Amino acid sequence: MIIRKLDQVEKTGVDIPGVKGITKQLVLGSSDGVPNFSIRVFTLEPGGHSPHHTHEVEHLNVILSGQGALMDESGAANPLIQGDFAFVAPHEVHQFRNTSETEDFVFICAVPKEYE
Repeated sequence: MIIRKLDQVEKTGVDIPGVKGITKQLVLGSSDGVPNFSIRVFTLEPGGHSPHHTHEVEHLNVILSGQGALMDESGAANPLIQGDFAFVAPHEVHQFRNTSETEDFVFICAVPKEYE
């Protein structure tokens, strides 16, 4: 059994093309012996976003705080707020955006551990 407090998990910058203002916390992952999924928490500062991208694995997301949008392939914004859940299927083009001018947008992103 592992119990971990989010505020005790190190934040690291996300330095890939198309990213603006994002930090990541690997809350539970393969180094903890987690057998299937890794739990990551992303914080997007106001104006922050991920790239428009796709990959081979699904994402299971839970919004912890703030407000944002999950952009689809057409560029349509699907609003997200605290308490919302979002599923991104494999190969689905997507982008997360913080739509607030003043608050961080924070969400859990669970992925297969090989993709952490």
